[in-house]
Amino acid sequence: MTEIPKTSDYKDRSRSLTGIGAMLLLGGVAVGLLGPLEMYCFYLFSAGGRFAYEGFGFGSFMFGNIAAQIAGYYLIASVLVPLGYGHVNRLRWARVLSLTLAWTWLVIGAPIVLLVGFILLGSKELALPVALAAIILLAMSYLVLPGIVIRFYGGTNVRRTFEARDSKTYSIEAIPQPVLVLTALLLFFTVMMHLLILFNGIYPVFGGFLYGLPGIVLLDITIGCLLFLAWGTIRRRRWAWWGTTILWGVFTLSLIFAWGNTGYPELLSGLAFPARELDMLDGIPLQGFHLAILTGSPCLITWVLAASAKRFFR
Repeated sequence: MTEIPKTSDYKDRSRSLTGIGAMLLLGGVAVGLLGPLEMYCFYLFSAGGRFAYEGFGFGSFMFGNIAAQIAGYYLIASVLVPLGYGHVNRLRWARVLSLTLAWTWLVIGAPIVLLVGFILLGSKELALPVALAAIILLAMSYLVLPGIVIRFYGGTNVRRTFEARDSKTYSIEAIPQPVLVLTALLLFFTVMMHLLILFNGIYPVFGGFLYGLPGIVLLDITIGCLLFLAWGTIRRRRWAWWGTTILWGVFTLSLIFAWGNTGYPELLSGLAFPARELDMLDGIPLQGFHLAILTGSPCLITWVLAASAKRFFR
């Protein structure tokens, strides 16, 4: 039990937290309901559908695109709904989780924003004003939102508002912030590894990529390792630090070198998308170093975070 702060010692932010919680709950429910609706797109692109074309199915770009969006909706909903509940009831773990997610977003946000923008503009028929508004909102979500969240939840007033309502201490509060962020990143990359299976099981090895069953097998092994390391990381085990530092360091170097030795046309050939999708994607002015920066940056930052967090592990 901790001492409950006096109201005179801080500015009560209960109304702000309740409003934020209500928006998170409504947003989480709304996004969660988009998942089943998005599944209807499978009918639209399948045989007999409005946008049907030869080759659509498991392994095609559009199939993976739709499946990734559905997974994203459910992932966002699974975060927003409990976080909203924690805000409405002003449970102390909600503040810690909010800070963790904000710092995590600073690592992975930029490539996700670019990817979402590409998917949104490439697969949706949007009017110019709507497209511009979407681009501005996406940019602000990375350039502005994390700083506001970190400043708000890291302040004394918010912390004491949570403590005044919830005097119970949680184990998550005793875990250093870098360890929480590293755990969240490992779980995020675990989800991303699942999505790569939808794109012909692409997996980076030094000098190139593996596709098909060999790539899926390596993805499966990596997924298991990341889950095990995430469990050890949140428990602050020294073996988890060693495992994360070595495994993620090797994977990051492998990814960067693979992009350095793989051109965009060679990548499309390995992904083996249907002819119509190859024609659509072929005109995109991408080079290997573009993709190396896009995907390698968050991986490299994660490795640096892991390497610098040694002092927090027993």
